[in-house]
Amino acid sequence: MSTNIAPAKIATNNIGFPVESTFVHREFNDPRIDLNGKTIMITGGTGSFGKQFVQTIIDEFKPAKLIIFSRDELKQYEMAQTFSPTDIPYIRYFIGDVRDENRLTQAMRGVDIVIHAAALKHVTIAEYNPFECIKTNVIGAENVVRAAISADVGHVCALSTDKAANPINLYGASKLAADKIFSAAHAMSGQSGPTFSVVRYGNVVGSRGSVAPFFRKLVAEGATELPITDPRMTRFWITLNQAVNFVLSSMEISKGGEIFVPKIPAMSTVDMAQTIAPDLPHKIIGIRPGEKLHETMVPIDDAHSTLELSDRYVILPSHDSWRKQAYLDEGAKKVADDFYYASDSNPEMLDAKGLQMLLDETYSKK
Repeated sequence: MSTNIAPAKIATNNIGFPVESTFVHREFNDPRIDLNGKTIMITGGTGSFGKQFVQTIIDEFKPAKLIIFSRDELKQYEMAQTFSPTDIPYIRYFIGDVRDENRLTQAMRGVDIVIHAAALKHVTIAEYNPFECIKTNVIGAENVVRAAISADVGHVCALSTDKAANPINLYGASKLAADKIFSAAHAMSGQSGPTFSVVRYGNVVGSRGSVAPFFRKLVAEGATELPITDPRMTRFWITLNQAVNFVLSSMEISKGGEIFVPKIPAMSTVDMAQTIAPDLPHKIIGIRPGEKLHETMVPIDDAHSTLELSDRYVILPSHDSWRKQAYLDEGAKKVADDFYYASDSNPEMLDAKGLQMLLDETYSKK
């Protein structure tokens, strides 16, 4: 049964985190891959990440071609009102589904860079539609790999999620499978084939389906309380701009087969609700199917193949030794054998001031 509770006070953090914000706001923009003159394709390009990625490319690069590949014609039509091919002559909109290998191969002809952002991402929907989740997230990943190798693409970077580490829901399990596919794909492609890499990060502050815009919407609509699944719940947080920069910088340093994990802050859901609406009480509604209390981005079982850089962790394919040595020669450090990176033990925690900074960065650009 649902119960109502008064809003938690940030000063007496409900799960014992420091009162003061301990996180470092990293831009992840140095180094960065050069996309000038390149032909770029992004699958699932009409989503939140895709729109921010396109805006970044337009603002900071001069590509030969930028292809938005997705299956929803309405979303493409709506996106074209902002990013018009008339005003941006190098932009293209391709209708297609990652479930269709032939269409992917056709779309990737002449493409240098592929960002694979297409996925079914909603945890609960995946739980109730498992076949559809597998078709898009797993078989779709395999299709992207096969098409990229056939089309001789230069580099493919796949977007992943913290839910892929020690998954308990189908969405997370399907993304773990996709991570393994892309990591193994680099070996499959050979020395002259595409470079494959993966980036794994947590909740995006302003993306569709994120709790932050959901809370803001409820407040704007005059809600008298905010729903909280569990007061102990914590999550990693990153902005869309950081996510795009992290992809571009990870591609620049990638040697192939890695999973890149950014150092980003975490926060409890209760404290986020308190920051967005300090005067509203909270209604405990219980954890939804497939949800975790806390998220992990580097499991302890991957510690043996994980290296630490100043702003990120790099999980290497366990069967490769030369990549590890190359990173170590460039200043990376081995993590401890018992290392793991989880939202409830993250040394970088957001307080109200830190979250407000991320919210300001997110919504001041809209």
